[in-house]
Amino acid sequence: MKRSMILLSTLVGCLSLTGCQNMNNQDVGTLTGGIAGGLLGSTVGQGGGQMLAIAAGTLAGAYIGGAVGKNMDENDRMRMDAALNDNAVGQPTYWRNAHSGTTYRVTPVHNVTRHGNRYCREYRTVATINGKPQQMYGTACRQPDGNWKAVN
Repeated sequence: MKRSMILLSTLVGCLSLTGCQNMNNQDVGTLTGGIAGGLLGSTVGQGGGQMLAIAAGTLAGAYIGGAVGKNMDENDRMRMDAALNDNAVGQPTYWRNAHSGTTYRVTPVHNVTRHGNRYCREYRTVATINGKPQQMYGTACRQPDGNWKAVN
């Protein structure tokens, strides 16, 4: 558990130093997926095996997150915002991007309060890219302007 907290603190620190405003969709997806994958990997094994699981989880998460982020456009982000705003926990929203052919399913899975009492939602996204489903988990918080921003 202590190692997981150290890893989480390190990854969050790296995220805060990257200057997300200059990052494109693929960069944000890669970073978010890498963090999530590393955290999942940290729950497996002990010692050297755990470190290998963290590395493998980080790489797999970064690859999947980058693929999902690369295929999202402004319309996809608006639909994702709408799902986070309007859907009840457990209620999915589906759509297909006419330009890329990617299909999306976004499901809010849990409401949380974080980052200075901001309303946040944990969500699951399944993007089917070239016939291959890619699943990613994340947390987004509502900003003062009403838009949602990924925080992990």
